[in-house]
Amino acid sequence: MTTHQTLHTHPGSPPPARSADPPRPPQKWFGALLLRLHFYAGILVGPFILIAATSGALYALSPQLEQAVYADVLRAPPTADPLSLGEQVGIAQERIGEEATLTAVRPAPDPGDTTRVMFDQDGLGDSESRAVFIDPGTGQVLGDMTVYGTSGALPLRTWIDQLHRSLHLGDAGRFYSELAASWLWIVALAGLGLWIVRLRRARVKKDLLRPRRGLAGRRRLSGWHASLGIWIVLGALFLSATGITWSQLAGTNVTNLRTALNWGTPTVSTSLENPAGTVDEHAHHHGDAASAPGGPEPASTDPAIFDAVLATSQQVNVNTGLVEIRPPADEGTAWLVQEIQRSFPTEVDAVAIDGATLEATDRVDFAEFSLPAKLARWGIDLHMGSMFGLANQIALFFLAAGIATMVVLGYLMWWKRRPTRESRSPVGTPPRRGVLGRAPWWGLAALATGAILIALALPLVGWTLLGFLVLDTLIGLSRQRRVPSP
Repeated sequence: MTTHQTLHTHPGSPPPARSADPPRPPQKWFGALLLRLHFYAGILVGPFILIAATSGALYALSPQLEQAVYADVLRAPPTADPLSLGEQVGIAQERIGEEATLTAVRPAPDPGDTTRVMFDQDGLGDSESRAVFIDPGTGQVLGDMTVYGTSGALPLRTWIDQLHRSLHLGDAGRFYSELAASWLWIVALAGLGLWIVRLRRARVKKDLLRPRRGLAGRRRLSGWHASLGIWIVLGALFLSATGITWSQLAGTNVTNLRTALNWGTPTVSTSLENPAGTVDEHAHHHGDAASAPGGPEPASTDPAIFDAVLATSQQVNVNTGLVEIRPPADEGTAWLVQEIQRSFPTEVDAVAIDGATLEATDRVDFAEFSLPAKLARWGIDLHMGSMFGLANQIALFFLAAGIATMVVLGYLMWWKRRPTRESRSPVGTPPRRGVLGRAPWWGLAALATGAILIALALPLVGWTLLGFLVLDTLIGLSRQRRVPSP
């Protein structure tokens, strides 16, 4: 027999007390914020990252393309009895005449290479030189063309470099690459945060390390996007960090910070009166003040002294074939011999030599660089693909191709998110708004502080982030107006 217990109350008595509701779990806001940030940044900055990645992949292969296209200029039959450096310089000067000024000489680094004699003349752009290529064995002029920067890029590689750097739009075009580099690390870190959230929830962890089979549509694209992203995230962060140092606005902030912390790269002084300063490592990519047209008029130079200056430098600290010899900028300065080997081991020692006495007046050795200066040098050379040669270039190509693929997959996912039954939404809708309304006060304070600091360091991020917020607000207000009142 079953008994039922009934609770009786008298009329007018207060209702029985209810048990307290269980506390609601705190709403997760940070993951939703990462998703919204990753979505908006990917959609709006994605085109710039895509262009930078594809042009960067092409630039990674440009040294090999250059060697193939200009083989008849860069290579010469090896000889056991080459002409003196002074004779080769004299031949180049006869070829050029008085229409240009001798600025630098790069002796043939190895048998089978050509000597490069460089001149400055009217009509050249920033960081450009006119180079005459000499066969060291016969003295024959094998080429006469414009080269760019201290990397000595020939016309094909220069064209690819300018495409990657500024879309051939000059300084104004450089803002595109700065925007891509400034936002790439934010997009990558937000994506990494989302991947970690999914990893904690996933039952099969390995499904986030490689695309899961059996999926279709947007889920398949998402699997590829997530698994590919985790393999290239560190490379993307590296390219972003090193790319920012080339930029106009943020790059200036980086330079000022390094100067304030005394992390600059030392440079040899060609004057006994002026102390040594610091040099821009990016000169390897875009030239530097010493090689740019429009500098001081060099003193008259006897070609015969080049051999003696090179021999003296080799007795001091120059021990690689890849060197550049610069004659005095004027009567009161010294000759400069600079190693330009950016492959590993890095050789960038330099020595200043008094042309009258052939004595070293100053020297700089890479071994004595501070650690930040060394890291800056290595970072730039890795970014350019010169540090480890072909292996470095192949790695950069696949990394850039991976970043470009990530952008394309992101847009395909956006397209797949679109409502199929609502013609007013031809593309996917963004993640739900209202994330910050669920954030605690300390979270809002941390976000505001971080946004301000990032905006100060990376001005383009600050301006575009403000643009994102304005756009998002306008979209939200527009949708509210379309919702009918109850």
